[in-house]
Amino acid sequence: MNSAEQQGTRRIGKWMMFSAWLLGFAMLLLYFNHFLEKELNPNQSVYSRTGEFGQTEVVLQRNRYGHYVSNGQINGYTVQFMLDTGATDVAIPEKLANKLSLSKGTEKRYITANGTVTAYSTMLDSVSIGPIVIPNVMASINPGLKGNQILLGMSVLKRIEFTQRGDTLILRAP
Repeated sequence: MNSAEQQGTRRIGKWMMFSAWLLGFAMLLLYFNHFLEKELNPNQSVYSRTGEFGQTEVVLQRNRYGHYVSNGQINGYTVQFMLDTGATDVAIPEKLANKLSLSKGTEKRYITANGTVTAYSTMLDSVSIGPIVIPNVMASINPGLKGNQILLGMSVLKRIEFTQRGDTLILRAP
């Protein structure tokens, strides 16, 4: 093998080593991203059971920040909820409401911890967490909410029974 061939082989070897490191780093990033997601939403797969009196129950674990976050559905579309007993309605970020093809209704004003906000009323055909389905739910489209997390407010929570014990929240079907 002459000098030019050796130099070409070395160059290919360096690129292969660089590619292997890059691939390894990407795989580690994906691996640890899964754990970060699990810390934010420990209820990605909703656990349900039949309770003492034959009622359907959904069992949620609190995340590391003290919130109950869970995957669920609005009108059959998979979304992420954060349960919020301080929210009057289900509050949906405007960007997500557009993806769900929700129409803006009457303008409303809400007083929140961050001050007064303007939102728009809308009606949801259904909201579900696991096997618990709540039909015909009042909601609001909030242009000020960022991200894709939906606040699951009292327009749903008042229609189900819920009990908190330690780091666990149990939701019971109506």
